[in-house]
Amino acid sequence: MATHEVFNQSVPLVGHDVAQLDVALREGLHREGGDEHLDDLHRIGVAAGDAVHIHDGELANTNPPQLRTHDRFGHRVDQVEYHPAYHSLMLVAVTEGLAGAPWTDQRAGAHVGRAAKFAVWSQVESGHGCPISMTYSVVPALRAEPSLAKAWEPLLTSTTYEPGDHVAVPSDGLGASGADTTNGKVGALAGMAMTEKQGGSDVRANTTRAVATSPATGPGEEYALTGHKWFCSAPMSDLFLMLANTDAGLSCFAVPRWLPDGTRNAIAVQRLKDKLGNRSNASSEIELDGALGRLVGEEGRGIPTIIAMVNHTRLDCLIGATAQMRAGLSQAVHHARHRSAFGRTLVDQPLMGNVLADLAVESEAATTLMTRLAGGYDRGEAAFTRIATAIGKYWLCKRTPTFAAETLECLGGAGFVEEAPMARLFRESPLNGIWEGSGNVMCLDVLRAAARDPESVVALLAELELAKGADARLDRAVDDLHAELSDAEDLELRARRIVERAALALQGSLLVRFAPEAVADAYCATRLAGDRGLAFGTLPPGTDVTAIVERAWPRD
Repeated sequence: MATHEVFNQSVPLVGHDVAQLDVALREGLHREGGDEHLDDLHRIGVAAGDAVHIHDGELANTNPPQLRTHDRFGHRVDQVEYHPAYHSLMLVAVTEGLAGAPWTDQRAGAHVGRAAKFAVWSQVESGHGCPISMTYSVVPALRAEPSLAKAWEPLLTSTTYEPGDHVAVPSDGLGASGADTTNGKVGALAGMAMTEKQGGSDVRANTTRAVATSPATGPGEEYALTGHKWFCSAPMSDLFLMLANTDAGLSCFAVPRWLPDGTRNAIAVQRLKDKLGNRSNASSEIELDGALGRLVGEEGRGIPTIIAMVNHTRLDCLIGATAQMRAGLSQAVHHARHRSAFGRTLVDQPLMGNVLADLAVESEAATTLMTRLAGGYDRGEAAFTRIATAIGKYWLCKRTPTFAAETLECLGGAGFVEEAPMARLFRESPLNGIWEGSGNVMCLDVLRAAARDPESVVALLAELELAKGADARLDRAVDDLHAELSDAEDLELRARRIVERAALALQGSLLVRFAPEAVADAYCATRLAGDRGLAFGTLPPGTDVTAIVERAWPRD
């Protein structure tokens, strides 16, 4: 029945190259030495804008994974079944090298190239990025035990996606010899299981025990793990890094899901979490009943060993936050250009222009910091990345939920329905702030880095020094940060204040050096000089909001 004509509605945001429209991302890739990855970025950008893949993201979340603990005959199987759309997304991610490929890619800028691609592809759907991120991040930790690295790296860095319940193990099952993939997978995924019920982020409270299975002990040797893990995401992964206690203290172990004889390792999936967001990704509770694993690094050195993995998963958390900001901004600007009210398109309304420009400044600041950090990993800037990753992870993840709420509001009621992408984006927005260390953990880690590795503070201040004299507001912010860092009183109480100031100064310094004047000036005026309100959309008069929005989302 035709009762009216539908008009003045937006259209689906599909059929575009996501990377081509992200000028700040492409500039960051070039600046950080990743030009050889530009073609790859555009290829995955086209895939990210494809309607089929966008629909796969919707299907993977509306059809979450299901746990089958037993088969119909009563045998324990511990299988998590995913919707085909999830596997379609995983196939693209692995094939495009978002998992382990940067560790074997000989081109310059492998990590920043991968970061840019991950930021683009994550805009399609975030949940499947969890196993991708853990697979990428596990490699540097495994290298603490060369025999394990030799055995597993060919599988973890493969661009072949092989889901399913069949063996993906080296010839002895745990990695003492070279990889034998004759009868098994040629591509593998990795996971991580650290936290327990009683401890959460305080992993030193863990009670899981590891006992050597033979008189031989030490790196690379076999141990049996007994206990539990409260959060184990992607439980269908082929290999897990886990923390467990030996007599020497908390230690790190590589635990495969399958043993070489084709039997399951003693890892029981008890249930899947019913989460606020991230619903395409299975997060489980597991129990270990003598699960076999090999020691990575020395006994009692579990935290320093696994931190090599955690540093990279934290990098991916801030990449994910950047991607969520960009996804929300894209939807908001797209809608505002297609919707009219009171005689003008929304984007041409001064107040909406202010909101969109403010969001665009925030998004570009995140993108610029993200690419700078990824480039630092390529160049081996250990001191800088040690402290700046924690700073960036804290701040970008803290900003994302507010950002997501504002972009949703830009769509009005059209954004507050499950058919729109904004509902899923909003539910997803707090997650990266919790994963791999909550906000307080990040801030305390920054203090820890400053105390134990003073060179990290030197590296941070040296980075800020590169913009000295370019903007008086930035110079004052850096001076204020110096004062905060020099005051030893009540450091823990002031940790968030210190880290926030460090993040703002770092983003400001990068924008002053590399962004257009309109973007850098708006950032320094509002984030550093305080000429703004507490909500988005309070840029001061004189801000070139049109130029900022046009840069963020160029017109066709």
